[in-house]
Amino acid sequence: MGTFVVEGGHTLSGSIQPQGAKNEALQILCAVLLTPDRVEISNVPDIVDINKLIDILSQLGVKIEKLSANSYAFQADDIDLNYLTSEAFKTAGRGIRGSIMLVGPLLARFGKGFIPKPGGDKIGRRRVDTHFEGLMKLGADFQYDREAHFYGVTSNKRLQGAYILMDEASVTGTANIVMAAALAEGTTTIYNAACEPYLQQLCNMLNRMGAQISGIGSNMLVIEGVENLSGTHHRILPDMIEIGSWIGLAALTKSELTITNVAWEYLGQIPAVFQKLGISIERRGDDMYIPAHTHGYEVQDYIDGSILTIADAPWPGFTPDLLSIILVVATQAKGSVLVHQKMFESRLFFVDKLLDMGAKIILCDPHRATVIGHDFKSSLKATTMTSPDIRAGISLLIAALSAKGTSTIHNIEQIDRGYEQIDSRLRALGAKITRQ
Repeated sequence: MGTFVVEGGHTLSGSIQPQGAKNEALQILCAVLLTPDRVEISNVPDIVDINKLIDILSQLGVKIEKLSANSYAFQADDIDLNYLTSEAFKTAGRGIRGSIMLVGPLLARFGKGFIPKPGGDKIGRRRVDTHFEGLMKLGADFQYDREAHFYGVTSNKRLQGAYILMDEASVTGTANIVMAAALAEGTTTIYNAACEPYLQQLCNMLNRMGAQISGIGSNMLVIEGVENLSGTHHRILPDMIEIGSWIGLAALTKSELTITNVAWEYLGQIPAVFQKLGISIERRGDDMYIPAHTHGYEVQDYIDGSILTIADAPWPGFTPDLLSIILVVATQAKGSVLVHQKMFESRLFFVDKLLDMGAKIILCDPHRATVIGHDFKSSLKATTMTSPDIRAGISLLIAALSAKGTSTIHNIEQIDRGYEQIDSRLRALGAKITRQ
């Protein structure tokens, strides 16, 4: 189990380039299975979850060529479907939640797709029903092996377009159904579809490959099925979760940071929510400049004087992945904030670690926490902690960088799953962090 040793209390400075978006990359990599032609993808983040998925694709028989540090070419013209029922696949698929999006493309092109019960973060129940219900409406037969926790969908004929009203706006669920519907016969309408930028990117990429998808960016997607798809080139967006993490880091450590090439038009609510906490954010072309908050930052109350509430919601609402960052940043704000985690029920439990560091937080229930800011009148204290998931991990790391003294963070594999070379990138900004 890896460990970070972090000496906190130092001001950082410089510029940092966000990595490619993990959640987009997982979808885009699965989409290479939809065509036998060559697909080139750039700005792929070099992180554990993505490398696991690339390895699964390689084992499936996809020819993979590394073009540069973050660019790959994929060609799925000779797929070994027997691998899907092997023990090796069952083990590999369990290690990464994004592997469920292999099912849609495999089903559409080869008539069968299998997946073990997916792994990933322990952040509450994340159902897979939405995925399979959508694929069954397109004509697939569903199988489930309870003993082995192994799911499968098969179809002995071409999938048929259908009207699908999704019971939740699941991003991965929408992606799976879109990929399957792209090669189905007839028209598929998906209502209550997720509309995240990552999904928009997937739809735009599929359209360049020859798909016919309209309504991109709305909650109703209409897909006219086509016979086959061809190759393309695709560049992955910068990771907005990482951008949000760097904003939080800059504010909490009173650092002057420039985040480069942030793709402003895809950031949605993120800059506005941080500004509600009193954080100054300046747009400079496609870069984001955060000045040093030497006098701290003050929470903006509502007009009627009630406490600021920051809650997550499906896009274009605020992403749940950044609530843990908001929580940490609020610990040193001037004022109070209610953080309401609506979409997952166990993501706030890491506040115990922040309480150990001296934060003033009232955990109301599994979904809500009230943070009373210190206004930097007392700093967080260094401690030893364990990272429970990717986003809590990065939040604890940011807390440790601002804290007085030397902190130890265990189980950093969780952070490595979502953040590329995070320790060396932070050291370049002046952070005192070592990996053990």
